Amino acid sequence: MTMNQPQPESAPRVRPDRAVLARHLDAVRITGRVATPRENNLAHIGRFLAQERQFDFGVSLSREWTEDEVFDLMVGRVGISDDRRFVEGVDTISAEKCIDALDRMRSVLLEVVEARGAILFATGHPAGLLPVHQAVAAWAESRGATIAGLRVDERSEPLWVSAPVGGDVRRMDRVHVWHQHGGLPHTHFAEPMLALLEALQSTGEGTPDLVVADHGWAGGAGTSGLRTVGYADCNDPALFVAEAQGQVDVAVPLDDNVLPQFYEPLIDYVIGSTA
Repeated sequence: MTMNQPQPESAPRVRPDRAVLARHLDAVRITGRVATPRENNLAHIGRFLAQERQFDFGVSLSREWTEDEVFDLMVGRVGISDDRRFVEGVDTISAEKCIDALDRMRSVLLEVVEARGAILFATGHPAGLLPVHQAVAAWAESRGATIAGLRVDERSEPLWVSAPVGGDVRRMDRVHVWHQHGGLPHTHFAEPMLALLEALQSTGEGTPDLVVADHGWAGGAGTSGLRTVGYADCNDPALFVAEAQGQVDVAVPLDDNVLPQFYEPLIDYVIGSTA
């Protein structure tokens, strides 16, 4: 193929059957017996309630929560084991709960896209979820939505994140990421999102109609009052508490760092057309 020849169009995405998707999610360990250990899940509940940075995801507590209450929430919304005697080993995420949440996420996306709203995309897990956000963002833009966020042109300046976090926010193919020391780190920090929102306000671009994100990007957006949907692992209680508190519209439970290609059927389910 020469440079002047038209590029082939990618095949349209077809939404898979729910049962087919559930089998795939369990098979590649996006759900089912996931890689996140039980002891990690339990420890993060306590660290979130202590509001430790990186574990709070920028989510403020609207009431006092006990560890038992958050544990029960994670059982109900994520599908971790309800056996309180189980404290070490392989924990689980429910494929059914994941798909239920994907249905809710799809409904929110369709509503905003059909209204030609502005959507901001961001990820704290670029090695796993960046391609997911990129695909959904491209679909939303193709349907008439505006992709909100940093201006990307020859006049753009770095958007620095203040200390102690540091680094800067970058926009890569419609999706915002945090950059530091030449790489795109996995991060739970909310500060990159807060810096981005402040910058959008200061330039007069305003706030987006919807944020699609994960980690502190989602927690920071939701706590700031923006309509937010996102993805969260079974050791990420912050976003599920934010959902229960009404700060996040939808938190989708899944393993957020399997090989990127394993998420393709999930992407098809969110944005694909019914066959």
